[in-house]
Amino acid sequence: MRISYRPLWVILAEREMSKKDLRELSGISTASLAKLGKGENLTTDVLLKICEALNCNINEIVETVPDDDEKGAANKPEEKKNAAKRKQGTQRSQSL
Repeated sequence: MRISYRPLWVILAEREMSKKDLRELSGISTASLAKLGKGENLTTDVLLKICEALNCNINEIVETVPDDDEKGAANKPEEKKNAAKRKQGTQRSQSL
C-alpha cells in the first residue's frame, strides 16, 4: 500500500486554489510541496499544517492505494515469469 494525495488535489481544484496558494496558506516548504507533487512520503506535521490551513481532516487529503505490484498477480515478477513459460509451452505444443 502507498499514500496518494489525489483527494488533496481535488480539494484544491474545488476551491480554485493553486499549489502556491496552498504553500503560502499552510506555511509548508517548497520541498514539501515538491514531495506532494511526486506522491512521496511527508511527515504528519506537514500533513497537519495542510489540514489546518484547509480546515479539514487528514482522511480528506490522503488515501491509501495498492502499490503497482499489488494490483494483481499478473503484475508480480514471479507470476510474469510463469505466464511467459506457459505461453512458450503453448506455442511449442501448437507447432508440433
